[in-house]
Amino acid sequence: MGYVQEARENHVKKKEEEALRSIMKQKALKECDHYTSKYAECATGKTISVVWQCRKQARELNDCLHQFTNDSVLEEMKKNYMLEQGSKAAHKIGTD
Repeated sequence: MGYVQEARENHVKKKEEEALRSIMKQKALKECDHYTSKYAECATGKTISVVWQCRKQARELNDCLHQFTNDSVLEEMKKNYMLEQGSKAAHKIGTD
C-alpha cells in the first residue's frame, strides 16, 4: 500500500483528531498512573530541586507516557476510528 493511499484511509478531520489525541492522553495517564504517583511523591515539598532530585522518576514517567502517546499509536487510533465510521455507514445503508 502506498503512502498516499494510507494517508487517505487514515484521514480524519482536525476536530476528530484532537478528540483522538485527548483519548490517547487520558489512556496514557491511566496506564502510567504508578509512575505519576512516584513522581508526585518525589516532588512533594520540593521546588527547584525537583529537577535533579526527581530526574529518575521523571524519566520513567516520560518513557511510560511515550509508549502510549506517539505517532504510531495515533495512526492506529485513526485507522480504527475510520473503520468504525465505515462500519456505521455500511450498517446505516443496510438498514435504510
